[in-house]
Amino acid sequence: MMTKHGTRTGLALAGAFCLGFCTAFPAESRAAESPQPIASTAGLSAPSYADIADLADHAQLVLRAKVKKVAVLKPEQGAASRPGMARIYVEAVTENLLTGPAAVGEALRYLADVRLDAKGKVPKLAKQSVLLFAGHVKDRPGEIRLVAPDAQILWDPATDATLRQVLRELYGPDAPRRVTGVQEAIHVPGTLAGEGETQIFLKTDDGEPASITVLHHAGAPTHWGVSFSEIVATTGLPPKRDTLVWYRLACFLPRSLPPGANLSATDTDKTAAVSDYVKVLSDLGSCPRIRR
Repeated sequence: MMTKHGTRTGLALAGAFCLGFCTAFPAESRAAESPQPIASTAGLSAPSYADIADLADHAQLVLRAKVKKVAVLKPEQGAASRPGMARIYVEAVTENLLTGPAAVGEALRYLADVRLDAKGKVPKLAKQSVLLFAGHVKDRPGEIRLVAPDAQILWDPATDATLRQVLRELYGPDAPRRVTGVQEAIHVPGTLAGEGETQIFLKTDDGEPASITVLHHAGAPTHWGVSFSEIVATTGLPPKRDTLVWYRLACFLPRSLPPGANLSATDTDKTAAVSDYVKVLSDLGSCPRIRR
């Protein structure tokens, strides 16, 4: 933290900074958060894959920085987004730009919310490296705006490795688009007993096609695959956990088929479609998050 004299100076700067910037976090600032209930986080201490993907997916800038100065804002300067947290003004220097426009600059200033420690104190951040998920502030060189109040996370090698994996997938040529729901599902029985196919057509943020195909073959285990193109998946395996395809599905598919989405012809076929959707969710597993 800053010295006593430095804290006064920093708070004065923070107050001036906050006058034009305390509205940086709109009510929907957690835009990356899944609409699904957050799974239990018992035993988890570091950001999960989903936490990091939530932030990176909505960030113009992703960078590593070293904190130089911190000042805690007074309530009238800017209240934290949630109880148990404090809003701070931070001065930092860029260590490594991971993605975004190169003209980010070395010196940075921004606001962030941090969780208070067991004693109700702001943790010591000076000289620590942090990962920031942010965007530029127009006509304010050196100022950045975090994509969420808590979009500053402590750097460590494991978190860094997960982040780099997320960024490789996000900016890869075959990056799966964002899934926003289920459009419709239909089960069609096969010509032989035990055969059949369920098609689950997904809603996406850009309106482009995406679908899940669940296949039943007599005497063989049920299997399914996902496609993010007009080509329907007829083979494949569920996506590996902690990959971007897994994240798009496990963290954003609804927990049940929406009313009216099951277009199967008979009650038996409707039941089969529901059962196949449940299997997809079960194979994907939960989407744990630490961020609240």
